[in-house]
Formats: sequence, C-alpha cells, structure tokens
Amino acid sequence: MIRRLYDWVMGWSESPYAVPALFLIAFAESSFFPIPPDVLLMALAISAPRRALFYALICTAGSVTGGVAGYAIGTYAFDALGHPIIEAYGVTEKFDLVGQKYQENAFAAIAIAGFTPIPYKVFTIAAGVFKIGLPTLVAASVVGRAGRFLLVGGLIRMFGPQIKELIDKYFNILSIAFVVLLVAGFLVVRMVSH
Repeated sequence: MIRRLYDWVMGWSESPYAVPALFLIAFAESSFFPIPPDVLLMALAISAPRRALFYALICTAGSVTGGVAGYAIGTYAFDALGHPIIEAYGVTEKFDLVGQKYQENAFAAIAIAGFTPIPYKVFTIAAGVFKIGLPTLVAASVVGRAGRFLLVGGLIRMFGPQIKELIDKYFNILSIAFVVLLVAGFLVVRMVSH
C-alpha cells in the first residue's frame, strides 16, 4: 500500500496541478499522510531546477499549515482522530516521551522533528495534546520545515538532478548536522542572553 501511495504522489509531478498537489501533500503529511512531500518536491525541482526554491517554499507553506491542522487534531479530536493516527505509526509508547521533550524545550523539539525523518505529524498532534502555544508550533515548524525543504531545493538548484542520489543517500547525516547546528545556536543564544 505504501508503494502505491508513493507512486500516486510521484504521478502528480507530471500533472498541471503539481504545485497545488505539492501543497496538499505537504499539508496532509504534517497531520496524517504517510508519504513525505520530499519525493514530489525533488521530482518537481529536478524537472525545473530554477523553480526549486519556489517549490520548497510551497512545500513549507503546506507543511506548516498542515502542522496547525495536526495541532487542531491534538487539541480537539485526539480520541477520535489523533490516537488512531499515533497507533497507526506504532509510536503510542513514545508519545509521552514527546511530552517530556516539550517540557524541556518545545521549540527545539518541534524544529528538530520538522527537519529530520522523525514523523512530524506525531509532534504536531502532541503539541495540541500537551497544550504547546500555537505561535511556538508555527515558528518552530517554519524553522524545521523550511530548513529541510530549502536544503533539498537549494541543493537541486545548485547542483542539478545529479544531487538527488546524494540527498537520498545522506539525508540522515544532513539532518544530524542541521540538528547539531540548531542545538549549538540555542546554546549560543542562551549564553548571550544570560
């Protein structure tokens, strides 16, 4: 079933409705859909590298908006919708850990989840359940999601289609490097502000 969904997502890259589809898939992935929008983003960016950053921004806008929908699911419909989504991803036992991370630093937890392959939808739904402020969710989502999608779009814009294989192969390493830089940035800000 996942393969069929992946093929369906990729099918949109040939459609005149590819840009709205990118927004909607990014929206859905932030709250319930299993296929990350990166696959369509890469296909579109490779087909038109000069528009790669535009596609990355569309993807970011859809994803952040979808994060707000995930937040609403966590706030208003957790029992009916949120819990079944969390169960479907097999992360029910880790849900309380997300709550602990939110108590430590909600902004960092959301930004990191937004950038890495961690299921972002778990964090958006949890933000609603654990009563994280909506401005924190939106700001952290913009940082994490824009960082992720602009990195992909920027690499394709700079290096063209041949970079796709490198992105696929080293995305986890790039994610870790981003997280290290993000945490270092938080530490610097904390030291400067004290």
